[in-house]
Amino acid sequence: MAVKAEGRKRGIKMEERKKAILAFLENYIGRNGYPPTVREIGEAIGVTSTSLVSYYLDLLGKKGLIERAPDKSRSIRLASNPRSMASDYLADGKEVIAVPFLGYIVASEPIPVEPLAGTETVEISRAFFGKDVANLFALKVRGNSMIDALVHDGDTVILRHQERVENGEMAAVWLDSNAETTLKKVYYEGPRVRLQPANPDMQPIYVPANDVRVQGKVVMVIRQLAN
Repeated sequence: MAVKAEGRKRGIKMEERKKAILAFLENYIGRNGYPPTVREIGEAIGVTSTSLVSYYLDLLGKKGLIERAPDKSRSIRLASNPRSMASDYLADGKEVIAVPFLGYIVASEPIPVEPLAGTETVEISRAFFGKDVANLFALKVRGNSMIDALVHDGDTVILRHQERVENGEMAAVWLDSNAETTLKKVYYEGPRVRLQPANPDMQPIYVPANDVRVQGKVVMVIRQLAN
């Protein structure tokens, strides 16, 4: 009996660590726009062995919750369907919030985008946001200008409505003069704003500061799994 009890304790501890890794990945990628290293994940969950962290990552990969290239640094990517497999895994019976899905945003050269009516939703565990779940909305990405920030064509981004972001943060930006929208990293440079892609094959877009309206800051990226 003691052996069985110890086995259950180890199983619970493993599940807690896997959930802690997923939560850390969500927060880290949403905050920085790129994934952490294995060592940084270990520090976050209190595990000093990178081999053990890699083992947990392999388990999460087998569940289809992440994708990674073990031979490359910072290659971990959350993988989920629109209902967010990672969120469901973490929720574990806890409250799930319905984030309004408002349409599409272009991660390439800005082009006019016609938003949807917003009747669809993306369900995500409240645990990712704590009490701060107000003013969230979801958009689906078209284009690959942000691929180095781990945002690919077909991904869904969760944003928080706000009118300004810090330099280097990723945001949905509306350009008044052209009635166009785009997804870029924003840099304020005096009288102009630089909209920076995360793709070495693309050039930044420079626009007058008074022509730019930030619509929301990206706080999470959800990837569509292949069928």
